[in-house]
Amino acid sequence: MIAESRPLARKRIILGITGGIAAYKAAFLLRDLQKEQAEVRVIMTPSARRFLGQDTMSALSRQPVPVEVFPKDSDVSESWSRHIQWAEWADVLLIAPCTANTLAKIVHGHSDNMLTSTVLAARCPVVICPTMDGGMYEAPATRRNRALAREYGYHLIEPEYGYLASGLEDKGRLPENAHILRALSEIMDLESQPAGAAASLPKPLSGKNVLITAGPTREYADAVRFLSNPSTGKMGFAVAEAARKLGAAVTLVHGKVALPVPEDIEAVPVISAHDLCEAVQARHAGHDIFILAAAVSDFRPANRSPHKVKKEGAALEMKLEKTPDTLQWLGENKLPHQTLIGFAMETEDLIARAAAKRRRKKADYIVANTIGSADTGFESDRNEVVLIGENGGSEWSHAFSGTKQKVAEALLLRIFSNDTPES
Repeated sequence: MIAESRPLARKRIILGITGGIAAYKAAFLLRDLQKEQAEVRVIMTPSARRFLGQDTMSALSRQPVPVEVFPKDSDVSESWSRHIQWAEWADVLLIAPCTANTLAKIVHGHSDNMLTSTVLAARCPVVICPTMDGGMYEAPATRRNRALAREYGYHLIEPEYGYLASGLEDKGRLPENAHILRALSEIMDLESQPAGAAASLPKPLSGKNVLITAGPTREYADAVRFLSNPSTGKMGFAVAEAARKLGAAVTLVHGKVALPVPEDIEAVPVISAHDLCEAVQARHAGHDIFILAAAVSDFRPANRSPHKVKKEGAALEMKLEKTPDTLQWLGENKLPHQTLIGFAMETEDLIARAAAKRRRKKADYIVANTIGSADTGFESDRNEVVLIGENGGSEWSHAFSGTKQKVAEALLLRIFSNDTPES
């Protein structure tokens, strides 16, 4: 039997908890870290205690949970250097959730409680999960603070889209624990490499600016109803993460999805096919590679009602019109140094139709996948695709199958490693 890999086993982790509504989730995150056999200590901010019991976290972690550098009931001689001792003890400091307030304090060097003081003293990787309402997350000050955090060497795990405590649906949710654990493992693995080791790894996309589209678009008919499709964005997000790992600077233009944006990737959320096309066109000149994995609606209602259409009265007919064709626009405006990769989903004649689309749209490559299998496609974590390209005037194709992460990596390596696939 193959032993199960636990990359966080025996790692010393400080879990910092700040005062947001998602603080209660930290109790479950703590247990999941412990299940991975990590040694975990917890620090809470004063506001965090309004959402989660300090005694609860102490019982779960089997450790005292400090809040202030100088607690009222402690001896100053015993506590004055505790933040230094904890910072030296830790292999990584994870702040989940991290409010806008604590993020601002961290990037501006405040040390007004045990958590911010420990962050300032830390010499280990600091991983931050910004978690807040969508408006706060996109506020200019918060955007600047996120950029500063990355500039200072902190690692950020982007929040997810979904329903927030405000009742709105937006970006700002704390990612699922599985995603946090996976990102944490990757960050610690990267940080543990000897100096220069990461640079020695093969990175065929190093120095390249890659724009990737992902997820569905929504074409509204009235104030609440829209045309869309079941795309989850999983494949496009997997391609974005794979491109980042291969050295690219990645821009991810995506529709409404419930996925966290991978670390160090610029996210551009959009709603409609028109929005997506405009976002891509605006960034056309600054990118070397375009990978259009989004499931874009081909049609939209010709007339959108600003109000909810009532069902009383006669039957309704909806007139549709075509949406902008981003792949075609890129094919017609492709610069000599640019590479264009499209995706095609078909129900029949997969190879022939996808190959025809590649030629028609003037794409360099097309990735074809079919609809119909319950084990692959939109909502699955697995995929089966066929990559189609051209070499010396002759078309070739190559099939890939596996998890979407593995398929994404294999596709990019096949295209950009100067290894021409066999037909």
